[in-house]
Amino acid sequence: MEKKNTRSEIIRIGTDMISIHGYNATGIDAVLKQAGVPKGSFYHYFGSKEEFGLAVIDHFAERYDQRLDTFLNDEEVTPLNRIRDYLESGLARLTQNQCTKGCLIGNLGQELADQNERFRARLDEIFRSWKERFASCLREAKEAGELAPEIDHAVIAGFILSGLEGAILRAKVMKSPQPLQDFIEIIFGTVLKKP
Repeated sequence: MEKKNTRSEIIRIGTDMISIHGYNATGIDAVLKQAGVPKGSFYHYFGSKEEFGLAVIDHFAERYDQRLDTFLNDEEVTPLNRIRDYLESGLARLTQNQCTKGCLIGNLGQELADQNERFRARLDEIFRSWKERFASCLREAKEAGELAPEIDHAVIAGFILSGLEGAILRAKVMKSPQPLQDFIEIIFGTVLKKP
């Protein structure tokens, strides 16, 4: 396997394992074994476990941005329905994986924010970019008359992101998609209610 492909495969497998077990509980040896890469090769691809972890975060964020693009940039759907479709899709994925994975960025934020400043800063940067994506969609909703003009779309975007991450966490703990179902119902029944 070429160097780039091997590195990508290690990151992909690492993303899957860290999504389930967390960063600290995922051993490099286990990732390399699953990737079929010799133990001594890790430092050929990454300078440290921290660099590997940051590569996993970037890989996940890149894939997630594509997912956000699919929903939030779909101009054939009204802005509020784009957000609803995105949230409903997340609910379907959570239900499909039996509430085991949650959000990798949220999981790592809880696990690593107090342990490592590089991880904390990168995770915060990703959350900020997601918030801006929601804010942009909500701004379009205001312009389209779907939301009252006095609504602060940036504040509501932060509220959606925080509520979503909290609902995903609770769904993992409860092993039930109910918290996310409730969140979607309440957010559209109150905060994102059309004027």
